[in-house]
Amino acid sequence: MDTDEQHVRALVQRSRRGPDDLTLTTEHPRPVPGPGEYLIRVGAAGVNFADVMQTRGTYGGGPGAPYVAGFEAAGEIVGAGPDVEGPLPLGTHVVGVGPGAFAQYMTMPAAGVLPVPSGWSDAEALGLVLNWATALAALRPLGGVEAGETVLVHAAAGGVGQAAVRLARHYGARVIATASPAKHGAVAALGADVVLDGRRPDLAEEITRLTGGVDLVLESVGRATFGTSLAVARPFTGRVVVFGAASGDATLTTHDLVFTHQVQLKGLHIGALAAAAPSLYRSLLDELETLIARGVYPPGTPDVRPLSEGPAVLRHLEAGLTTGKLALDPWR
Repeated sequence: MDTDEQHVRALVQRSRRGPDDLTLTTEHPRPVPGPGEYLIRVGAAGVNFADVMQTRGTYGGGPGAPYVAGFEAAGEIVGAGPDVEGPLPLGTHVVGVGPGAFAQYMTMPAAGVLPVPSGWSDAEALGLVLNWATALAALRPLGGVEAGETVLVHAAAGGVGQAAVRLARHYGARVIATASPAKHGAVAALGADVVLDGRRPDLAEEITRLTGGVDLVLESVGRATFGTSLAVARPFTGRVVVFGAASGDATLTTHDLVFTHQVQLKGLHIGALAAAAPSLYRSLLDELETLIARGVYPPGTPDVRPLSEGPAVLRHLEAGLTTGKLALDPWR
C-alpha cells in the first residue's frame, strides 16, 4: 500500500460544541475492516439530523470526541474483514451505515448493507437503509397504517419526512404534513393532502378541525410539536411513533397518558431496531427492494456538497434551512 493510501480525507469532530468544531483533515488513518465488516470506498455520505446531535453530544450512545463524523454512506466494496458470511464481490456498490462516513474510506457491518439498485448512483441510493427504512418502520410494523386512515407527518420536507409522505400515500392513507412555509410546495408535490406550518400557534386546533383526529402521527420534531401530536391523535386507537427530537426533548407523565392523552405511544430508533429485531429489519429492507422494483421508491435526488462544506451543511440543517436529502462527496 502506498503511503498516500494509508491516509484519507475526513471530517473529524473534536468537541461537543457543535458543527463549527468539525475539522477537515487529510491525515486520518485509513480504517481496517474488522470481523464481519466491509471496507468501503465512499462515493457519497448522507447527512442526517443525528449528525448534528452527535456534534453536540446529545445523541444517545453517540461517539465521544474526537471521532470521524457521519454514519450513512454508499460506495464500493474494496476489502473485507474475516467472518463475512456470503461476501459480496469486491467492486460491488452498496449502501449502509457504519462509523466515520464523512471520509474517503469507512467500514460497514456486512450484514446491514444493500446493493445499490441497478442504474442508480451512490448518491441516489442514500436514504435506503436509513430514511426510507425509518419511515417504513414507523408506518407499517409500528404504526400499523391502513388504507383510509389519516397520517400526520411532521418535518415532512426532510429526508424521513419526504419518504413518509410518499409511503403513506402509497398505502392509501390521507396525509396531513407540517413544514415551514417556504417548503410547502415541495411537500405538496410529494402527494400530501394538506400542508401546514408546523409553528402556527393553533396547529392542534386546525388539524382537529380538518380531520376530527388522526390515526397515526410520525413525530420527529420533539418539544415544539409533541403536545400537538398527542392532542390530535384519536383517543385509544391513535398511534404516535416517535423517532426524533430536533427541537429538544419533550416531557410526558403517566398522569398525562391516563387522564389527558390516551394514545398508543411507540419509540423508534432504526439502528436499535436492526440490532434488537434483525428479522424485522431484514423484512423492511426486503419490502423496500419490492417498492424499488415497482417504481414506488424512485432514485433519490440529494443535494451533494464537497466534504469541506460539511460544517456549513450541518449548521443549515440544525437551523431548519434545508429541504430533502443532503450528502457530502469526500473526494471533492
